[in-house]
Amino acid sequence: MADHIKITPAAGSVTVAAGGTTLGTTDRALELKEGSYPPVLYIPRADIDMSKLEKTTRASTCPWKGAASYYSIHTDAGVLDNAVWSYESPIGDMTAIAGHLAFYPNKVTLTLR
Repeated sequence: MADHIKITPAAGSVTVAAGGTTLGTTDRALELKEGSYPPVLYIPRADIDMSKLEKTTRASTCPWKGAASYYSIHTDAGVLDNAVWSYESPIGDMTAIAGHLAFYPNKVTLTLR
């Protein structure tokens, strides 16, 4: 694993909501800490209502995690474009985040209990 990246189980339960729509709740979230960046919660896909997400054409690459795919969220209040990202085939020691989604905190509400 890249020395500046740490992945650990998140403490407690996490609920993800967007535009007044609850997307899911999990007690299996992972917390990824990378250097001086704020921690990012990665939520298992199995714990999110994937019918509310639509894959977009946006893509990016991280030298430590690999290729990222993006998703928009469909809510009762409208569409939140590219609000979610996922490393579907993460590289190296980042395989723990495979099958997980990360959400931009300025587009969704992540509640940790």
